[in-house]
Amino acid sequence: MSDASTTATGTLRPFDADNHYYEALDAFTRHLPAGWEQRCIQWADIGGRKYHVVGGKVSYAVVNATFDPVAKPGVLAEYFRGNPNGDDPIELLKAREPIHPCYRDREARIAQLDEHGLDAVWMFPTLGMIYEEQLRHDPEAVAVAFKAFNRWVLDDWGFNFKDRIFAAPYISLARIDAAVDELRFALDHGATTVVMRPAATTTAGGMRPPTAPEFDPFWALANEAGITVVVHAGDSGYSSNGYADDGFTSNFKGGVPQPIKFTQLERPIEDFLASLVCDQHFAKFPNLRIASVENGSGFLRGLFSKLDATANKMAGWFADHPVDAFKEHIWINPFWEDDISEVVDLVGADRVLFGSDWPHIEGMPEPLDYLRELEGLTSEDVSKIVRGNVVELNSLRPVPPTPR
Repeated sequence: MSDASTTATGTLRPFDADNHYYEALDAFTRHLPAGWEQRCIQWADIGGRKYHVVGGKVSYAVVNATFDPVAKPGVLAEYFRGNPNGDDPIELLKAREPIHPCYRDREARIAQLDEHGLDAVWMFPTLGMIYEEQLRHDPEAVAVAFKAFNRWVLDDWGFNFKDRIFAAPYISLARIDAAVDELRFALDHGATTVVMRPAATTTAGGMRPPTAPEFDPFWALANEAGITVVVHAGDSGYSSNGYADDGFTSNFKGGVPQPIKFTQLERPIEDFLASLVCDQHFAKFPNLRIASVENGSGFLRGLFSKLDATANKMAGWFADHPVDAFKEHIWINPFWEDDISEVVDLVGADRVLFGSDWPHIEGMPEPLDYLRELEGLTSEDVSKIVRGNVVELNSLRPVPPTPR
């Protein structure tokens, strides 16, 4: 880590586990092989505006995929706190500004980290977290598109820039040989994390859970290398089963809210993590570390209750109690509006991560605004949450070689 981990007065400098860039205009095309444009991602001008065409279909996943202008960081923070001012979120999002250099330039972002009082950040995609779902019908295109995307990430951000910006390569299991190749590429170029979405993967043979045996080569390499696998919120492709309009952009379809969509936000991560535990994934890969980022934590108490009941009903089935396996191998980044004290009670302070989601609209206006949510915790627990835990996860933990 950098020498900036503490200030001159000895005050701890946090490590933010959830920062984002806004992708450059050629992020998905710079390294895309010729001839793959129509099956992967390209630009189109429609009605005087630029849109991504993903897998041959115009994507309306975000209002302005160029991000210039872009909404201000944390503009919906109070809205997600419970909307005490009764604001109309559509109106809040209309206040935009020209894109800031630090959203796309790593040197400018270093200066921004200093201004924010941060030592380091994990950096994740914005559009990159939602386009796998739009390409899921074509697993080969998923593999090609995200191989190209990861080369752009390395170009513009680096997987480890000055020990302060750690941008994660994106991994899809849609084609297992490509997933293993991308993980090897990440490791060869200094990555400390990789990132995927919380979803069952659509392969050429159909939808498969993350624990499917055909994915073992990826998990075996991650286990051996000791790299942290971040499961970050994205478009998981979940259906509302007729209770609301489906689709990533349908929360406020036509300006009309669909409140039930907000009650379903944590379904994907609960299912993903439950799959890892119930399928005894960690018994097979005991060195594996999973960090759940920007998925919230409201599901934890209910999931633990269900896992406990399942373990009792299936006595002798689990090598380790599923709740214990969860607590050993999974780290949680709560939404800032969650009850973080409750999360600490459930999983322990050494499994909780601070993440601001900066500069996204639903995150914090400034990253350290998150610290208000930690009031009442001990200084030792705060130190773990805002720095110590992510520093641990940011270091590879390879499996020791077997003695001859």
